[in-house]
Amino acid sequence: MTDFSILVVDDNPTNMKLVSDVLEFDGFRIQTARDAETAQEVIRASPPALILMDIALPGMDGLTLTRLLKADEKTSHIIIVALTAFAMKGDEELARNAGCDGYITKPINTRNLSVSIAKYLDESVGNG
Repeated sequence: MTDFSILVVDDNPTNMKLVSDVLEFDGFRIQTARDAETAQEVIRASPPALILMDIALPGMDGLTLTRLLKADEKTSHIIIVALTAFAMKGDEELARNAGCDGYITKPINTRNLSVSIAKYLDESVGNG
């Protein structure tokens, strides 16, 4: 599909593997991090085009990390899509208020995940 780099931030190894495998199969380059601190190191070393951000992370949660990244001019351009099991009324609004550019709920639909990701990337290229 594309040669964009995607960082998957998720503390659940099964979810991370599933998302990574699906996206790699469709041609994305994948980086992974199991917590916010590791994610920050990966981003500093090799900034991705898009981050799939789990909200419930050990230590710093995904929304806090999103706020930090969006507040920093070096990383504010990175597309951040919340990837979360939190699917209650108001959760998407919380994610968007924290700076998330998109919102995907778990369990993920493996058939349309790459299409959704490509859409976020296309929109950013079109707006860039």
